[in-house]
Amino acid sequence: MINIYLISTLVGSLLLATLLLMIVTSFYEERPKAAKKAILSLPIALIYIGLPFLNQPYTSYLLYFINIPLIIFSCYLFLPSFLFKKKKETIAMGQMDERNIMFARKELKPETERFDDYYKEFPEHKASDDEFRKLPGLLGPTSRFSNQLAYSATDSIFKTVDVLHPLVDGEIAEKKTDISEEKHAEFIQSWLKHSGALSSGFTTTKDYHWYTTGGRGDRYGIKIDPQHTIAIAFTVEMDQKMVEAAPQSSIIMESATRYLHAGIIATQLADFIRQNGYEARAHIDGNYQVVAPLVARDAGLGEIGRMGLLMTPSHGPRVRVGVVTTNMPLPISKRNFDDSMEDFCDKCKKCATNCPANAISEDAKKEINNVERWQINSEACFKYWCTAGTDCGRCMATCPYSHPNNLLHKMVRWSIKSFPNFRYWAVKMDDYFYGKKTTVGKLPAWLSYKNN
Repeated sequence: MINIYLISTLVGSLLLATLLLMIVTSFYEERPKAAKKAILSLPIALIYIGLPFLNQPYTSYLLYFINIPLIIFSCYLFLPSFLFKKKKETIAMGQMDERNIMFARKELKPETERFDDYYKEFPEHKASDDEFRKLPGLLGPTSRFSNQLAYSATDSIFKTVDVLHPLVDGEIAEKKTDISEEKHAEFIQSWLKHSGALSSGFTTTKDYHWYTTGGRGDRYGIKIDPQHTIAIAFTVEMDQKMVEAAPQSSIIMESATRYLHAGIIATQLADFIRQNGYEARAHIDGNYQVVAPLVARDAGLGEIGRMGLLMTPSHGPRVRVGVVTTNMPLPISKRNFDDSMEDFCDKCKKCATNCPANAISEDAKKEINNVERWQINSEACFKYWCTAGTDCGRCMATCPYSHPNNLLHKMVRWSIKSFPNFRYWAVKMDDYFYGKKTTVGKLPAWLSYKNN
């Protein structure tokens, strides 16, 4: 016979512990609204704990009435993933011309031969590009979130990234080191971690990893001939508080900082590999030959989410990616497609709801170039950037996977991965505590300078 009294006490105790953890975590994360909602939910847990102690003839019936449906719902909610058919992974196809990405089109200067030749070849982009050129632009002094100190600092950081561009490639030592690929791999991943990387992995390069044609700087219009068969990908964390205040000035300063961080790591690693007698090229901000998120995905570091960014298991899209391609033999990281993140993205849609440019679709995946995927409206996205003066980042800030990697959120992420039926309710819980339409966080105090 079911001991309904014990079950009620256990349910109440688990709920109480979870709510207390939520309260403590929310105050630590400086989210008082979430803490308040958790506090208001405490009476539910106390009712479950207290009812068994009521000495009334109807108590057992009441306990059955409130606990049996909960037991049934819990059995449904926590059905393990192995009982469900795993979704089939979408295989990427085709290659991109870097000249068509928004950053490359931004660099085109009117009344130049390059400008005229580009729009002669791609006239479909001319009208939308003329629109963003009328706007204040990234780091524009008249942009919506202009902040002289943050913008000046960001510009300085990007200039430092530019200094690294000549270092992405270089001379190769004539003699190869006599060290096993396993030892090289162990050293590289340990060094990356020591240098501040969150995660790293190795993959064989695929056709769709490489741009067909260079689109920026001196590489413009030059056909890219893939030289390397191995890619090393890694991620670096973006500060949660800096991201939370997006699309204000903190986001572009944090982006620049992490691009620099990833660039330093990548150029060092590429030089190290060349010193050991193997070809290597770093791929850093403004000087890519590869589509970094796709390389990172295939190296086992995450999945591509609804917003088009790499979604990592522990920090969601709140990362920047670095890549080094090489011909150094390295053991390939085993990639296990995680359909839980894609399924969660399918249900969540919070990035689309909060996108100020309406550039992210709430629709299901569509077949684009023979591949089922989500695709953002990059023109609408970049146009908003040029109005805001920052790289927005609102999608990144609102993603539930971007929450700090603490005990509470680790528990939720593990449950999302392990129990498919839990995912829908995880979305609803996140909406309840943090809001479907989220509030923009405050700028860190040291960035709260306003122009006169």
